[in-house]
Amino acid sequence: MKAIVRHLSVSVLALTAAGCSTPNPKPLDRPGDVPAAFTAPVVKDAPIWPEAGWWANFKAPELPALEETAAKENLDIAVAAAQVLQAEATSGVAFSALLPTISATAGDTRKGVNTTSVFGKTHETDTNAFTAGVSASYGFDLWGLSQDKLRSARESLRANRYNETAVGLTTAASIANEYFTVLAFRERITLTRQNIDAANRILAVTQAKVTNGVLSNLDLAQQQSTVAGQQANLPGLIESEREARYALAILLGRAPEGFDVQAQNLDGIVSPATRPGLPSEVLLRRPDVAQAEGNLFAAHANVDAARAAFFPAIGLTGSAGFASAAIDGLTNPGNFIWSAGISLVQTIFDGGKLKAQDDLALAQQMQLIATYRKVVFTAFSDVESSLGQASADTDQLVALTEEVRASAEAFRIAELQYREGTIDIISLTTNQQTLFSAEQALVQTKLARLSADVSVYRALGGGWTQQAADAAFEPQLDWWPL
Repeated sequence: MKAIVRHLSVSVLALTAAGCSTPNPKPLDRPGDVPAAFTAPVVKDAPIWPEAGWWANFKAPELPALEETAAKENLDIAVAAAQVLQAEATSGVAFSALLPTISATAGDTRKGVNTTSVFGKTHETDTNAFTAGVSASYGFDLWGLSQDKLRSARESLRANRYNETAVGLTTAASIANEYFTVLAFRERITLTRQNIDAANRILAVTQAKVTNGVLSNLDLAQQQSTVAGQQANLPGLIESEREARYALAILLGRAPEGFDVQAQNLDGIVSPATRPGLPSEVLLRRPDVAQAEGNLFAAHANVDAARAAFFPAIGLTGSAGFASAAIDGLTNPGNFIWSAGISLVQTIFDGGKLKAQDDLALAQQMQLIATYRKVVFTAFSDVESSLGQASADTDQLVALTEEVRASAEAFRIAELQYREGTIDIISLTTNQQTLFSAEQALVQTKLARLSADVSVYRALGGGWTQQAADAAFEPQLDWWPL
């Protein structure tokens, strides 16, 4: 375990390698920062760690196609991808500062001069001047300022790529949750309509008994109230289903109007189980943790860049070319001209600007250290909470399933007894309401169980690993020694 933590510290915190002036922040070197094991209950024979495409494990026929569409069309993913492109461009700009600037020049100047001869006569003389050449300038990166800026840009690029993965994982989880939510509302709508049908059936029996003088109008009014109350539940559920369906459409990058899915309930959808390995491995499987790590690396390079700005900037300039009064003699070796120079710029007084920039960079690094610690602790908490919730929902489902079975049998018997006149309508409606409440709770708990499963997959990184992502990462101009 100590070896793993030491490896993580090197992976995440090799901050002194870029410059000895910046102290090693060591955000994860306190006792208990990385727990020895997860304590939440897990299914013992479940596979360790999820795989990519984890949504297929739910056995929902429509879900894989929805996930595939979202991966291509989701607008949050598109935004994250554009941010990666911006970071790539920024990295290219930072790299350009390490190379000389070369410019080609060409010119044609014509001028006239009036001269007066000894006889007082004025003459106008026209002359041409042609030039062509190449000039170059180079800011010598003696103190590593430009390299620190490039390192920061590349680490920011890496962080943006991790962020794109994190957004994709969040989107995949949201797609599954919204899809299951739509089906859960549809199942609750079906149950509500069945309950309304049962209430109307009882109302018809009550009406017949009142007509025959067996019951009073009070019983009739009570049942009419029950029917109306059940009908009042329906519009809200229908609207909630529509809003969940619209939310799913937006996640797919589509307009909500006209969007629909085929499934009508949660039947056939299974709750797959998985379990984590060591908590320290979560740090290498969560893209949000890797993103925070990348931001921390970038901040370190920014601190080094801020401190390198204290030293003088050395610039080299040079130019070479030809100058001639006639264009046909422009390339004559005798017309060759050149110049070279070196400059050194050192700030003497800036009102504390450089010191303030150094302090700002260091404070930003301290902020990112705290952010990194919080992201890591949140990752551990996500795993524990999602595993615990999945276990609790599983136990609750067992009890609710039995409650629904018993309530359905009790309502069946109560309805028969009411028809025979051995119980009053209050007892019957009580049994009906108990059944209805149990059925609704069962659907909501099934949804909660599925959501907990999705949370487990998300908390465990959804099959992503930092090692594989880093192997596939190809920064621009890898040959540059940074």
